[in-house]
Amino acid sequence: MSADEQPIASVWTRPRRQREQLSREQIVSEAVALLDAEGLEALSMRRLGTRLGAGATSLYRHVANKDELIELVVDEVYGELEVPAADEAAGWRSAAGRSGASLRSMALRHPWVASVLGQVGLAHLGPNVMRMSERMLAVFKSAGFAPDEADQAMSTLIAYVIGMATSEAAYLSLIARSGKSEQEFVESLRTSQERLRLPEGQAVQHGKDPRQIREDNFDYGLQRVLDGLEARLRSTNGQ
Repeated sequence: MSADEQPIASVWTRPRRQREQLSREQIVSEAVALLDAEGLEALSMRRLGTRLGAGATSLYRHVANKDELIELVVDEVYGELEVPAADEAAGWRSAAGRSGASLRSMALRHPWVASVLGQVGLAHLGPNVMRMSERMLAVFKSAGFAPDEADQAMSTLIAYVIGMATSEAAYLSLIARSGKSEQEFVESLRTSQERLRLPEGQAVQHGKDPRQIREDNFDYGLQRVLDGLEARLRSTNGQ
């Protein structure tokens, strides 16, 4: 077989091993738990093997390297997404908004995921990622976007969500390291900002639930992205 005919190396392009004592599902589940608890820096085949009570060699029977493992865990958490169907044009905006909110929730449950999305090779071949992409693409097609532009509209929405979730996850990680609750952390910021006499627009909002503020800020941006896509759709369709 020539070099041009060689398949691209990926966990998705290689047959699965059967009847092994340690299953791929066990490996992926434990890897997600490790990532959620300790972050990407803690993930190694040796560390994962120890948690599973198996040698790293046992893991290599299922995944060739850490990159392939990351492909698997990314696809695993994408299986948590809820992408509602939009069977008619009138429902596309609600379906797209709920999809974006579901993606954000997943990224906050698994804050390591945003940092690896551009580094996971053929993660887009994973069954959960493909299913999510197909369903989201169907939402934008149902709205009336042409196939190529439906893909661009979907990518625009995802880029906004991942960008916001990455910043939010980093903020929540900072709070976790401080040992304070989010409310306590925000109050300590407010005290510092009062001393600095920051302009009103830069100051922490007093008396408001910080979690609700994050929700509102995310939804504001999400709705403006959808406003832009809706305006584009109207102009394209001559409305």
